[in-house]
Amino acid sequence: MVNIKGYVSSNFSKAFLTIFLPLFLIISLVFLVRISSLTSQIQINFTELLTLYAYSVPDIVFYTLPLSFIAALTNVLLRLSQDNELIALYALGLKSDKILRPLLILGFLFSVLLLTISFLAMPLSKQMTKEFKVSKKAEAKLNIVAGKLGQKFGNYYIYVKETSKEGNKDMFQNIVIYNRSTKDEEQFFSSEQGQLNKTQGVTSLLLYDGYGYTYSKDQLQQAKYKSLEVYDTKKNEAFHFQEIVGYWSQAKTNIKILHRALFFIFVSLIPLLSVYLVASFSMINPRYQKNHSFLIMFSITFFLYMLASSLEKWGTFVFLGITIIMVLLLGQWLFAKRVKKYF
Repeated sequence: MVNIKGYVSSNFSKAFLTIFLPLFLIISLVFLVRISSLTSQIQINFTELLTLYAYSVPDIVFYTLPLSFIAALTNVLLRLSQDNELIALYALGLKSDKILRPLLILGFLFSVLLLTISFLAMPLSKQMTKEFKVSKKAEAKLNIVAGKLGQKFGNYYIYVKETSKEGNKDMFQNIVIYNRSTKDEEQFFSSEQGQLNKTQGVTSLLLYDGYGYTYSKDQLQQAKYKSLEVYDTKKNEAFHFQEIVGYWSQAKTNIKILHRALFFIFVSLIPLLSVYLVASFSMINPRYQKNHSFLIMFSITFFLYMLASSLEKWGTFVFLGITIIMVLLLGQWLFAKRVKKYF
């Protein structure tokens, strides 16, 4: 007795891994390049780079897996057809729809996995990425570099000639601070030495032995000080982490999140929806039909992602339901007409 489930699943697994792994690595490189571009805005080390990459893995899998599934399904069915292995199975009395049954089960499992990734893992990973960026940008405000012009501390522009470390304190020498408080008033401070303090989340710059000048339209004021503390009054951007249910419940009022959810649902169902479509053109008789694997993969992928893109722009749940039913019926009709009718 032929173990059709194990036979077809084994062939599919080999083809899928052969396609998925290189595609996953290629898209990973694209994400790594995009992550590394953040170094122009924030300072990150190698460990933090890997952390950001780990947050991107759900996105990479989500966009890689449907493409790999369609390509693997097309390749395995065409290869089995070209090697006359499907013809041998037909000769043993197995019907084409029974041969396709294990692939439908795999398509269903892949769709469940994609739904889990898109509705659970991806919102969490995106929020973790945003939280990481917010915290790093807050830290970046404290990184005052010696000899660099145009640095900001709160609402002040600051220039430092030299920096040093004394224990856990950042010490500065020859400091100049400029602030234009109003249109007609400017402030200018200079100091021989200073240090950066952070107490209970409040950051300040403590200056020693310096002069302060205030310019206005009518007068110039000068002050000499032994110590002066300048506070960073600019509020940091707050990040609020949302739970999954709270995040997706916004779809009731936020049309962008609603369209995103519809896109995720349809793309997640692509492995299941594509089985009959791919099989209609891949389960062939090699004596009378030619191998058009690339054309099949491109056409079906383009068709399904065009529908997904339409849902992301103009979709509703009614439109989503109609689209899913339409694709299922189209696939079964093509399969019945091109394959099941003969095998």
